[in-house]
Amino acid sequence: MTLTRRSIAVGAAALTSLAVPLAASPAWALNRDKLVARARQALSELEASEPRTRFFARHGYAVLVFPSILKAGLVFGGETGDGVLFEHGRVAGFYNLSGGSWGLQIGGQDFAYALYFMTPGSLRYLHQSSGFQVGTGPSIVVVNKGAGVEADSTTLTHDVYAFPFNEKGLMANLTLEGSKITRLD
Repeated sequence: MTLTRRSIAVGAAALTSLAVPLAASPAWALNRDKLVARARQALSELEASEPRTRFFARHGYAVLVFPSILKAGLVFGGETGDGVLFEHGRVAGFYNLSGGSWGLQIGGQDFAYALYFMTPGSLRYLHQSSGFQVGTGPSIVVVNKGAGVEADSTTLTHDVYAFPFNEKGLMANLTLEGSKITRLD
């Protein structure tokens, strides 16, 4: 391994190991009442701008809303944001999404995410795990604006449907790859 590749690997590991404790610490968490209000507002905005989400809200078991995820990178990147789990409209928990990456990247972005849990097993997995790495738990499909996803009771084949929205900034990659979702309470 060359010195450059070794430096990149060490830097990526350091960024990832720092992102989770900093993001999940109480000093970094928003006031819970404010977070719940922001999550409800973000969900209202999503349902107004993306009518398909109303179907997921009606037929899902829960929705996990991250009203603000900050993502930035200059070769090494990171993302973090706190969210609220709503089960049948009631607050059922608080979560943090965080992750790190490295590669050809530059920029910064603030965006929101809503994850609709469509099966009892996916919601049970979220509750029973202390957190999960995206890609190792329930099947997740990311639905981008304009994507031709039809949703009815016969076409729902994934455990979780994720909608990114309210994007602001200059970073185009809005995937959940490499992200970890951890319970805060």
